[in-house]
Amino acid sequence: MADPNKDRPSEPGGIEKKTLHVYDGDLQEEDNQLPNWWLWLFYGTVTFGVIYWLVVHDMRIADLPDEAYRKEVAAMQAAEAKKLGASTVTNDSLLAMSKDAVLVKAGKDVFMANCVACHKADAGGLVGPNLTDAYWIHGGAPEQIYHSVHDGYLDKGMPAWGAQIGEEKVRQVVSYVLTLKNTNVPGGKAPQGDKE
Repeated sequence: MADPNKDRPSEPGGIEKKTLHVYDGDLQEEDNQLPNWWLWLFYGTVTFGVIYWLVVHDMRIADLPDEAYRKEVAAMQAAEAKKLGASTVTNDSLLAMSKDAVLVKAGKDVFMANCVACHKADAGGLVGPNLTDAYWIHGGAPEQIYHSVHDGYLDKGMPAWGAQIGEEKVRQVVSYVLTLKNTNVPGGKAPQGDKE
């Protein structure tokens, strides 16, 4: 059989093609050289993969993305707690927040996202108590409402929202709830607890 590569001209750019097999006289399987840019990209990808494995998984010099995310969130929460920790929660500070329209609006958004399942959108009470009347199970003073929201009462079905939504949002939702007191929405749940 004759050598199919004999007297074969090279391709443009000086890349030489070599025929490996000839089938039925017309079909030729050629050994084409890959472009250098593709080879460098391939070698770079393999090198990066090996280095990433060693640095992140084997030697643990860097964190995995989910661990880095958890650390970043923890740092943000610590900074928020430090910022808000300077201002202690008092009846006066919470009442002042309830007079700030921006904070009350933010608190309403938090309420609508987290509290309506138990207290209804109008806060008239569903599974949870009516927040618009003068009766409060755990006290209706601003600090008492704050502790009810922040720490919860798991035995009565009230989750501790402080760990879930953060200090700032707890204060915002308390400022909103304070604006609801004694508004007595129509069709609200029957009074529960003691009258304030």
